[in-house]
Amino acid sequence: MSANLTLLVLIGVLTACGVYLILERAVSKMLLGMILFGNAVNLLILTVGGPDGEPPIGDGEGAPEGMTDPLAQAMVLTAIVITMGLAAFVLSLAYRSYILTTTDDVQNDPGDAEVAAQRDREDPED
Repeated sequence: MSANLTLLVLIGVLTACGVYLILERAVSKMLLGMILFGNAVNLLILTVGGPDGEPPIGDGEGAPEGMTDPLAQAMVLTAIVITMGLAAFVLSLAYRSYILTTTDDVQNDPGDAEVAAQRDREDPED
């Protein structure tokens, strides 16, 4: 089995861009990163699913050698629906955050800053 190298490079670029955008502080960039990362994973699943072959539903004979595995396609369809639901949820969170704070940026949590400062004050030998 050989995979298309161009498609694998494209998957790597999409994954890298998605992870970079997920690490941003703006909710809209996080959403775009999650969508890019989801699409990269979907392409990866289809790529490793194997080459094209005969349709999985045959004429009643046994399983032919060239039959494709429908599991990869079913997983991608499920992942598309999950990604769409996740995007709708993050959009609703972004809208709520914008209404409350009139900004798209995620601020530092005061509790997290307090824990980080407390950790810095502790003895480094412990």
